[in-house]
Amino acid sequence: MKSAKDLRIVYMGTPDFAVAPLRALVEGGYNVVAVVTTPDKPSGRGLKVNESAVKRYAVEAGLPILQPVKLRDEEFVEAFRALDADLGIVIAFRMLPEIIWSAPKMGTFNLHASLLPQYRGAAPINRAIMNGETVTGVTTFLLNPQIDEGAIIGQVKVDIEPADNVGTLHDKLMNVGTDLVLETVAKLAAGEAQPIEQSEVECGELKPAPKIFKEDCHIDFGRSGEEIINQVRGLSPYPAAWASLTDTLTVKIFDASFEPSDNVRSAGEVVSDDKRYIKVACADGYISIKELQLSGKKRMSAEELLRGFRNICSYMFN
Repeated sequence: MKSAKDLRIVYMGTPDFAVAPLRALVEGGYNVVAVVTTPDKPSGRGLKVNESAVKRYAVEAGLPILQPVKLRDEEFVEAFRALDADLGIVIAFRMLPEIIWSAPKMGTFNLHASLLPQYRGAAPINRAIMNGETVTGVTTFLLNPQIDEGAIIGQVKVDIEPADNVGTLHDKLMNVGTDLVLETVAKLAAGEAQPIEQSEVECGELKPAPKIFKEDCHIDFGRSGEEIINQVRGLSPYPAAWASLTDTLTVKIFDASFEPSDNVRSAGEVVSDDKRYIKVACADGYISIKELQLSGKKRMSAEELLRGFRNICSYMFN
């Protein structure tokens, strides 16, 4: 049996969340024989080539890189098999076909940013906060034909603090997940892993974590203050909760607090001193906006906005 650092590892990932575990493997002396990530994409007005965060680190670390357009492409499948991998690790990547995830001798495991089987899907960090959860975590599990349904190898719980948004929780889970990835590799190498089928985990009603769409980000001020604040936190800093201030003006809201009140006005009505604060009526009080961004403008505090935005009380959020 090979030691953990002798295993031939193929690493698959795309965004920042996947960089920290890869860096830990490389700097820890593990044998990462190749990195698989998404193809470069031209973006912006100048169509500048945009490389994934994982690719940028892999280039810096001098790792071999594969960037298949299609994961079932015969040329890629042959190149992948030629790596003679012992173990595959996939973090925040695409859905892998069985011909790929089953190729490594020990299989492939995934790091997911939730306590599976809860929050299966593309946006587990966002959805946990948006639903008002106070605890989440990370899970490593073996891939199988069903998305996010493989046998669990390891889990670590992480508290969601009232001040957390998706940005701060992302970083907490990334750091804890990095340690769990190394622990999982060690367990698999030593033959000490005891995977548990998700069907055997008692967790009550399952909550999904589907991809975030624009309509998920629109704030309905007819809802309760707690629901709105959770929505703002769960979408900040990206893609950001938003509402319309006029027919043509969109406002993204990054930070806000809730002030309960029995003296409630019409949902979306604005209360302000035109100098320091902006409050918006909701179902059971007011949403006090701390940081926001008007379309075409930079992100700013409420006080900064009010220096140049007059008579905001004459508008409605909808």
